[in-house]
Amino acid sequence: MVQIYDTTLRDGTQREGISYSTEDKLKITKKLDQLGVDYIEGGWPGSNPKDIEYFKSVKELNLKSAKITAFGSTRRSKIKPEDDQNLQAILDSGVEVATIFGKTWDLHVTDALNTTLEENLEMIESSVRYLKEHGLEVHFDAEHFFDGYQANPKYALKVLQAAEKGGADTLVLCDTNGGTMPFEVEEIIVEIKDKLKTSLGIHAHNDAGVAVANSLIAYESGAEHIQGTINGFGERCGNANLSSTLPNLKLKYGVDFISDGELKRLTETSRYISEVANLTPPTHKPYVGDSSFAHKGGIHVSAILREPKTYEHIDPELVGNKRRVLVSELSGKSNLIYKAQELGIDIKEGSIDLHQVLSKIKELEHQGYYFEGAEASFKLLLEKATGKYNKLFDLEGVRIITEKTEELNPNSEATIKVRVNGKRVHTAAEGEGPVNALDYALRKALCEFYPELEEIHLIDYKVRVLEGNDGTAAKVRVLIESSDGQETWGTVGVSTNIIEASWQALVDSIEYGIKLKRDS
Repeated sequence: MVQIYDTTLRDGTQREGISYSTEDKLKITKKLDQLGVDYIEGGWPGSNPKDIEYFKSVKELNLKSAKITAFGSTRRSKIKPEDDQNLQAILDSGVEVATIFGKTWDLHVTDALNTTLEENLEMIESSVRYLKEHGLEVHFDAEHFFDGYQANPKYALKVLQAAEKGGADTLVLCDTNGGTMPFEVEEIIVEIKDKLKTSLGIHAHNDAGVAVANSLIAYESGAEHIQGTINGFGERCGNANLSSTLPNLKLKYGVDFISDGELKRLTETSRYISEVANLTPPTHKPYVGDSSFAHKGGIHVSAILREPKTYEHIDPELVGNKRRVLVSELSGKSNLIYKAQELGIDIKEGSIDLHQVLSKIKELEHQGYYFEGAEASFKLLLEKATGKYNKLFDLEGVRIITEKTEELNPNSEATIKVRVNGKRVHTAAEGEGPVNALDYALRKALCEFYPELEEIHLIDYKVRVLEGNDGTAAKVRVLIESSDGQETWGTVGVSTNIIEASWQALVDSIEYGIKLKRDS
C-alpha cells in the first residue's frame, strides 16, 4: 500500500507566479479530496496570516477522506519545544497531522543553522516528541537527505534515527536540490531501510527532470509514502508531478490506492488547479495534457481507428482525458473522416473528393492557417466541401477609422454594410480598437436577424506574425476563441492585413456560434 501526500497548497505555491487566496486554497482542497489523496498539506501556519485563515476555514469543509496537514520546522536551537513559536502555531492550527522538517546535511547544520551536529539531533527528536505528546500524527521531512547522505552517511542516518526515537510516524527522504539520480535513490534506500523501523517516504524535486522517476524507484525500493504536487508545481523546476505519479502507480504498478472513479477525476483536477493558479493548463504533460492523446500523423490515425493500443499506452478515459485527432498538413484521409464524424458531419470515402479537401487544407496551412486550434473554422470548411454550408450574410463593405490625439487614447469606429435575407443593413459602432469596433458593428447589424448573438462572446484574441522578415508587411495569423457560456470554439484568419485576418476569424466565429445555438 502507499500513502499519497499532496503539497500543492504549500510547496506548489513556491512556484514563481503562483499566489492563491484563502478561497482558492479551499476550492483546491475539495478537488484534491475528491481525487482521493491521503494528506493535503495546507500550508505553514506560523509563516503568514493567509495560512492561519486557511486552517480556521478548512475545518468547515466536509472532506471525505483526506487529512489536512500543517507544515513547519523543528524547534530553534537552544529553545524548548513548548517555547517555540512554529511548533505552537502548528498546535494552534487545530490539525491532527503535522509535517516538520529538519536538517540532514551536516553542511547545513554547521553553516546555515550555525549550531552543533549534536544539538541538531536533539532539536529533531524533541520537536517530534513534543508534537506526538499532543496527540498529532507526525511526518518528519529529512531536508537535503540524499545530498547529506552522500556527504556524511553516518550523520544522515543519525538524523532519521533521532526522528524515529521521537516517535515520527513517517521518515520522508527529501531530494531538496532535485539533483539525485534514480539509481542513487534506489541504492541509498536499500542501504538504510533495514536500519530503521519507521516507514519511509519520498519528497522529490525536479531540477534534474527525474522527480517522478525518483518517486517511483523509491516506491519500488520500499518507500510507502509519496509526496508531490499536482502538475509538478513548485519552486525552481517544481516537485514530483502527482498528475503522472498517481496513474503510474495505479495503472503501471497495479497499486490499488485510489478508486477507478477517483482516477477519472485526474485530468479535471489538473486543469482546474491550473485555472485557479491563472496558468494555462499543461498541454503536453503526460496523462492530463490536452495533447497527451492527440494524433496528427495520418498513419497513426489510420492505426488507432483500427486498434487504439497501436499508439496509446492506456485508454485516455481511465484518467478522465480523451482522444483527439488533429487536422493539419500531415493529415491523411483517416484524420479527415474521424474529425468530420467528431464534429457531426457524416462523410465517407467516395461521398466527397477527400483528396481535394486534403489538398485545400494543406494549401491553407501552407499559407499560415492553423486548424488544430480552430476546429470551428475547420467544420465550416468541411460544410462548404460537402455542400451543407449555408451563408448567413454577405458583406457589402466595411470602413474603420481610428483617431488618436496627444491627450486622448486611440478611439476606433467601424461602419459596416451587410445584406441579410435580401435586406441591406448599414450601421456603425465604436470600440477600444479596430477589431473591437468591427466586432461591435457586425453584431449590431446582425442581432435583428440572429438574436442568438446576444449569448455569444469573444473570450480570447491572439495575433501571431508568421513571416518576420517582411516587417510591417508580414503575414499574420489571428486566432479567436468564443463562447456561449457553455461551449467554446476557435476560429482562424490569415492575411498580410490584420483587419482582414481578424474579419475572417470573426465571421467564422459568429457563423459557427449562430448555427451551434440553432442546432441545440
